[in-house]
Amino acid sequence: MADFQGWGIIVFILIISTIIRTILKNRTRSSLPPGPFRLPIIGHLHLLTPIPHQALHKLSKRYGPLMHIFLGSNPCVIISSPEMAKEFLKTHEASFSDRPQTVASMHLSYDSQDFMFAPYGPYWKFVKKLFMSDLLGGHTLDLLQSVRRYEIQSMINVMFKKSLAGEAVNVGGELIRLTNNVISSMVMRKRSESEEEAGEVRKLIKEVFDTSGIFNLSDFIWFCKNLDLQGVKKSVVDVRGRYDKMMDRIIEEHRHLRMKKKEGSNEADAPPKDFLDTLLDIYEDDSLEIKLSMDKVKAIILDMLTAGTDTSASVIEWTLAELINHPIVMEKVRREIDTVVGKSRLVEESDIVNLPYLQAIVKETLRLHPSGSLIPRQATEGCNIGNYYIPAETRIFVNVWALGRDPNYWKNALEFKPERFIMTSNEYESSGKGQVDVRGQHFQLLPFGSGRRGCPGTTLALKIIQTTVAAMIQCFEWNVVGNETYKSITPVNMEEGKAITLSRAHPLICVPEARLNPFPII
Repeated sequence: MADFQGWGIIVFILIISTIIRTILKNRTRSSLPPGPFRLPIIGHLHLLTPIPHQALHKLSKRYGPLMHIFLGSNPCVIISSPEMAKEFLKTHEASFSDRPQTVASMHLSYDSQDFMFAPYGPYWKFVKKLFMSDLLGGHTLDLLQSVRRYEIQSMINVMFKKSLAGEAVNVGGELIRLTNNVISSMVMRKRSESEEEAGEVRKLIKEVFDTSGIFNLSDFIWFCKNLDLQGVKKSVVDVRGRYDKMMDRIIEEHRHLRMKKKEGSNEADAPPKDFLDTLLDIYEDDSLEIKLSMDKVKAIILDMLTAGTDTSASVIEWTLAELINHPIVMEKVRREIDTVVGKSRLVEESDIVNLPYLQAIVKETLRLHPSGSLIPRQATEGCNIGNYYIPAETRIFVNVWALGRDPNYWKNALEFKPERFIMTSNEYESSGKGQVDVRGQHFQLLPFGSGRRGCPGTTLALKIIQTTVAAMIQCFEWNVVGNETYKSITPVNMEEGKAITLSRAHPLICVPEARLNPFPII
């Protein structure tokens, strides 16, 4: 009888525990932000096609600026308003300082030994300081300005030869070559003298983007976690293996040159110090508390190569497309450049500070076409946001594309109006709150992220984007070709593509026509 009573008590306790657990679980669920009905296994993945940031923006109009969804097995919160973005990226940033991982990111970051995906902590802070002071600091960028000038001049020369021959140019392709050459030269003194040579770097970067952008079931469905059903892991391992071999060769070349320099070779004959040299200095420094392994060096270099090529090229291409579709804006900025720079020399980085309308055009492009349309974060701890509770491990996505179209902050939000960024203009000024910057301080415009995880290369990206745009519109008229099947009042189709970076669905094909005579560089 006593045994029966004992078992009865245990069963009773189990029943009460189950009831309490169910109540608490339901209460927790009710404290989550609202969201659409969830399907078994896939969650809300079916709602994110064809272009995720557009689909999420559409859903937010129904469920609000703070929305809860499941990407397969992964709980996610989507932020679609500047107010909510500020809550996550500033007010409660300490709770959301990590990034979610995928199979591709784990392998390409050498198990999170890079900067982009490293967990927030001492190592990440060390690398962030390294970026801001040594790699991308003002002094370093000034020293390598000649590299950027040379590459822009080289591209303009190619365009000029095309104009003389009346040949069409794939603008996006030339811009990717430009940005790849700029970054590769600054990082490790490698540029594409030919398709066969350092085109190896460009090909590898493209493959990194392609493999990273594949929808991989293993990243979303829990019972597929250890399976490679689509061969994504195999592809990523192959890409990283080839990147390893390329970097081993380049690092050995750098070490050989560094050894010759130490042995007393003529200092004047030594090539300028690049980013890889700086990382090797730190790698060889035994006095530092945090050591850089060779894998860490490779991971950081890969971050720099991927973050600085397709993204900047995409923004420049979108800017030129918008200017072609808005000839009055194009004419206005050309007058500004002709007045400040003249027609006898090519525009320089030092001229940009005196070209406020050009700067406004680039800002307006970044508002409508941010290269990073979604900012990913992950909750490291549970956090209360307003009336809602965000559990640890929840993935956070700030919809930057949606922020730039928020009608509460932007008048005529869908129109291309650079005047909204000119302080003297009241008609288009954002919310009457003064000039809006792109460096993460204003949460209605976050093309480079914000806070601790904001892009450390913002200054470099703006230098490349603004100077290249200025040179292209200073030197050429751009006659669009290949739009016979596109019916619109504007000559350029502005449909978005489906890549990780916000690329164009259709290439911008133009015949450049030189507008300066004599041409400033040959």
